Amino acid sequence: MKKENKSVIIWLLSGCVLLFLMVVVGGITRLTNSGLSMTDWHLVTDTFPPLTDAKWQAAFDEYKKFPEYQKINIHNDFQLADYKFIYFWEWFHRFIGRIIGLVFFVPFVYFLAKKKLDTPTIKKCIVLLAMGGFQGFLGWFMVRSGLIDNPDVSHFRLSLHLTFAFITFAYTLWVALDLIYPERNINKILPLRTIARYALVALLIQIIYGGFVAGLNAGLIHNHWPLMSDGEFIHESVFIEQSSLVKNLIEGKSGVQFVHRTFAYVVVAAILFLFFKSKKYTLTRTQSNGINTLVVFVFIQFLLGVFTLLYSVPLALGLIHQIMAFFLLSAMTFTLHRLSK
Repeated sequence: MKKENKSVIIWLLSGCVLLFLMVVVGGITRLTNSGLSMTDWHLVTDTFPPLTDAKWQAAFDEYKKFPEYQKINIHNDFQLADYKFIYFWEWFHRFIGRIIGLVFFVPFVYFLAKKKLDTPTIKKCIVLLAMGGFQGFLGWFMVRSGLIDNPDVSHFRLSLHLTFAFITFAYTLWVALDLIYPERNINKILPLRTIARYALVALLIQIIYGGFVAGLNAGLIHNHWPLMSDGEFIHESVFIEQSSLVKNLIEGKSGVQFVHRTFAYVVVAAILFLFFKSKKYTLTRTQSNGINTLVVFVFIQFLLGVFTLLYSVPLALGLIHQIMAFFLLSAMTFTLHRLSK
């Protein structure tokens, strides 16, 4: 790491931490059904929550006009105190998004003015800024789907919002790693890099289906392992919820859960294949540490997934499972970087 890059690296890693925090809070927001509590979006005026009883009541009255209250919470003796709880998590999620925007934009302008960024890093940072803006749009695009007729957000939009947050984090980390390791790696191992790329694709597919499971609440059924309900590897409900096999596998609760629980074996197998294949090569210390960490993390994540399913997605386990996915993606990004550059 070059000394002149230290402040830029700290900036980028701070962005990674904030992105991680935002996904964690997003997970809490989803698991507490708080995501539809704020029924509009304003860049400035809803930066802070209502500060008077009258404003709280006005916000609650506005919430009552939308499907989540009219079709679900109206039957649950839902009071202002309950509304304040779900409002907090959605507000906090959006507030962190605003902080991330400032943390990325203001130092970028400063580093640009001080000529601390070379041309390749400037281009990468511009991409990061665009990704951050698009992520904000995806958040509102997701929320809008639950404010029309359906009292829940589209699981497709939720998964897109979640997966793009993971990708933005991974790219931010990659840019930081480019500065942490500015010298080209003379031990670049192309066969292992190819395997790691496929493993990354498999992990991203699993993250996408994790979003589907969350959006459809598909973790609340077939709470058995290693088989689904009735001792079946593929339960009959996988094929009957929707009108076609494809729809069952992307829109049916049973089908989506089947893919997510089964594809976990593919992710584990891909990482184990990378691990055993790497034994044929002489690795640098960072390459070896990255691959070993991947193996440990993927087994922890697999076990967390099993227990999250068996216990019907309690808040703590569901959140830890999502956090561990972040750590696993971090290890995958680091390992691929060390095998590539």
